[in-house]
Amino acid sequence: MQNHKRIAILGGGPSGLFMFKRLVDSKRTDVSIIIFEQKNRLGAGMPYSAEGANDEHITNVSGNEIPLLVTPLADWIKNAPKDTLDKFHIDAERFNEYKVLPRLLFGQYLTAQFNLLQKQAKETGIEFEIRYNSPVTDIIDQPQQEHVLVEINGKDQIEFDQVIICTGHNWPVKHEGVVPNYFDSPYPPVKLALKLDHPVAIKGSSLTAVDAIRTLSRYNGTFLKDQNGRLSYQTLEDNPDFKLVLHTRNGMLPAVRFHLEDSHLTSDSLLSKEEVAVHIKNNNGFLSLDYVFEKDFKEPIRDKEPAFYEQIKDMRLEEFVAKMMELRERLDPFQLLKAEYEEAEKSIKRKESVYWKEMLGVLSFALNYPAKHLSAEDMQRLQKSLIPLISIVIAYIPQSSSEELLALHQAGVLSLIPVGDDSEVEAATEGGAIYHYTDETGQEQTVYFNTYIDCVGQPHLAFEDLPFKSLLHNKTVSPARLKFSSAAEGRKALDEGKEVSQDQNGDYYLKVPGITINDHFQVVDTYGAFNDRIYIMAVPYIGGYNPDYSGLDFSEEASAIIIKKL
Repeated sequence: MQNHKRIAILGGGPSGLFMFKRLVDSKRTDVSIIIFEQKNRLGAGMPYSAEGANDEHITNVSGNEIPLLVTPLADWIKNAPKDTLDKFHIDAERFNEYKVLPRLLFGQYLTAQFNLLQKQAKETGIEFEIRYNSPVTDIIDQPQQEHVLVEINGKDQIEFDQVIICTGHNWPVKHEGVVPNYFDSPYPPVKLALKLDHPVAIKGSSLTAVDAIRTLSRYNGTFLKDQNGRLSYQTLEDNPDFKLVLHTRNGMLPAVRFHLEDSHLTSDSLLSKEEVAVHIKNNNGFLSLDYVFEKDFKEPIRDKEPAFYEQIKDMRLEEFVAKMMELRERLDPFQLLKAEYEEAEKSIKRKESVYWKEMLGVLSFALNYPAKHLSAEDMQRLQKSLIPLISIVIAYIPQSSSEELLALHQAGVLSLIPVGDDSEVEAATEGGAIYHYTDETGQEQTVYFNTYIDCVGQPHLAFEDLPFKSLLHNKTVSPARLKFSSAAEGRKALDEGKEVSQDQNGDYYLKVPGITINDHFQVVDTYGAFNDRIYIMAVPYIGGYNPDYSGLDFSEEASAIIIKKL
């Protein structure tokens, strides 16, 4: 052990799983690995365990879209225990890898993959240890000794050469537990197993909101299928006033999942890392958002869908977004959901992609890693125009969830209210919350709800929210920020009250969420020096530099980048 490189993986969820796989695949026997997991199970993490799912919750990706681990999902299903498959009504002989599946079942698959990797590690002679029920409470860098101390449970400290932070989701609690029937997130969903004879306010309409809807609807009524397979919904007799009211800034529902052609987001037409690096060098050190939009979105569409390309070829990014949003804004959200459901049905039946939507997902994935090289101006444009469209289109809401939303709406149970950017939610001391917003006619509204659930999804957490306080106190990490390419724009943003600072050279910087990292996911200190001992894949804390993360695709890509550096 003394001569080994000691590596800690902090967190044993999907990111920890991919990181461990990279280390096992390297076949390096001169390392010793310890994985610290705060629960008593590996692989599933929050989304695919009881922390993030009940039996009714499903993935928004299918088996063919999952990056390969040890065994393909379809093969694992064939050999899965019969009682497991029966519980989720799955027939191994008729399993379709193009369909979504229950999240808890997928969690069992990920756990099984972790077990197989441990077996491979033993066979290869790689030393490793799994420590369950071991929450990491602090990380202390020791630059002089070239070591990092990992503190477990607030007491034990263990020394490592390198640590990789894979701590996964974090849902900060503000009022939950103090204000009755006020929920800061819908997780774990077992807390929403409530019979409610009143309207429930849901903030957001993302996949997180769909999770809350799937749970609450089952505890307050029944879904019925007619002979044509059409779904309807009936509330329970003793709670006729049960309603679900979605509140969204833009008044839109997420788009429906369709057939993905390039399911692993690795389009051959994308800019290479070398091309991106050359462009940044020739563009005063900045990545141009317009350049990426042209090369990683428009050009692939020109080859695949020339007719659609002709419509958009002269559009700037903002014009394209406005056109796509205008169509969504014009239609009633549930009418649009129905139309998109039918479009997706055809796409899946014919195995034909809705190509511009697919390329939007690819663009988001491609932009994610070099986003830290955008100017502050371009990052603001990205957040203002492109991210809202991307977050709707690539939510990929599964067919069965779409059917349930439409059935609930048809039954008069589910409605949606656009509340704009300036809406506010006030926790009510007696329980629930008060929603303040301006409606579409310009009237100010104040509406009380007995029950309120925040479903906007995983927030990008601030630098100050990083739970490892020694990293903050010792300035091992620094707040993420982006430079303005124009001093005038920087000054203007400062005057507008945005979080802008000026350095000794007179350059302006915009503070963005989370901590600073480099292209290898290494943390960067206050003086701009990267740290080759500490890597981070925990997405809530790197959101300023990684605005989008595509679940398992992110885990696969980030772990590949880290292993090269290691």
